[in-house]
Amino acid sequence: MSDIFIFSGLFCQADAIVKRLIDDINFKLVTDKDLVADAAALSGMSEKAIEKAFSPKTSIFNKFSHEKERSVSWLRLALAKKLTEGKALLVSGMVTQLLSHEISHILKVCIIDDLSKRIEIAGHETGISKEEAEKEIRKSDEERAIWVREVKGSNDPWTASLYDMVIPADKTGADESVALIREQLNNAAVEVTEASKQAVQDFLLASNVETELVTKGHNVSVKADKGKVTLSINKKVLLVDRLEKDLREIAEPFEGVKSVEVTFGKDFYEADIYRRMDFELPSRVLLVDDEREFVKTLSERLLLRDLGSAVVYDGESALNVVHDDAPEVMILDLKMPGIDGIEVLRRVKCDRPGIEVIILTGHGSDADRKTCMDLGAFAYLNKPVDIDVLSKTLKDAYAKVRNS
Repeated sequence: MSDIFIFSGLFCQADAIVKRLIDDINFKLVTDKDLVADAAALSGMSEKAIEKAFSPKTSIFNKFSHEKERSVSWLRLALAKKLTEGKALLVSGMVTQLLSHEISHILKVCIIDDLSKRIEIAGHETGISKEEAEKEIRKSDEERAIWVREVKGSNDPWTASLYDMVIPADKTGADESVALIREQLNNAAVEVTEASKQAVQDFLLASNVETELVTKGHNVSVKADKGKVTLSINKKVLLVDRLEKDLREIAEPFEGVKSVEVTFGKDFYEADIYRRMDFELPSRVLLVDDEREFVKTLSERLLLRDLGSAVVYDGESALNVVHDDAPEVMILDLKMPGIDGIEVLRRVKCDRPGIEVIILTGHGSDADRKTCMDLGAFAYLNKPVDIDVLSKTLKDAYAKVRNS
């Protein structure tokens, strides 16, 4: 039997429609939550980290950690594995956008309502005011638009080109929507064929290769066609021959791969430089110092040693990053306006004791050193610091994080 994928806006009667379909037809329901759990189990990443893939807010560390790209890859693999289980599926949620369009036996449905109807439903279901409902709906629509743009390249999450059916639920109602979907399940266009089953296997192979590459620190898009794998890079690349060799050495031995082609996409000439991730090195390093030129230069010098870092210039901003993004290691100045370094250290070790903090100061005293070490600082270094000493201290701190 064909599968159904449903993507919808908030407060668009989608939950009621999905429930009716599950009650009427013997489908297995798969939600975003289910696939997040599967992706976490496959990858060893936390469910919380995987869930962040759906968020429009990208971590300030993502340039170095590629956590979002890794999460999307593992979600795609989790979805591909579900499709090979042989059960009729009804997949509902954001993850439906990760589907390969070559798989023709899946009925792709978008459910959307008129804004005024959605506001009415929100008020009925949650009791919130019209103003609050509209704000929540617009925020949700923006999040979906960003997600669809990131994974599909479309600026309109509701465009008919992404689906087999776009159902205006305010006009059709839940009952008629269910009837329409059931009717289209019998359409010859979504019948299971040998070609569509092969497309599922291609999707699975591409997803497996992609996660293998991302685990080795490479961020590339992957497609497969009966064992012929195409790897596409959309960034400016230095040492192209070496990169192609690295990619081939990872992809070619993978079971089911018959050949590998490396291509460069439309964004190849953008300014970004392709950088392979080394997961033995810290990628979530936060530099906190109000001396802007110093800390910018320090960040650049660390990057030359493949140690990516984000920068903030005051204690309050540092605490906000700790709350939102959880760095692994902090390099922290003591003397700053507002919340000083000792107070930042105290709060970080109280709220997030797993973050290792390296104090780097030009104005500290022996008493400050003792206070910082008593509060749980990993190390206390003085400016000016030898960059090799700082790099080694960073790596040692990260090793402690990884082993804890």
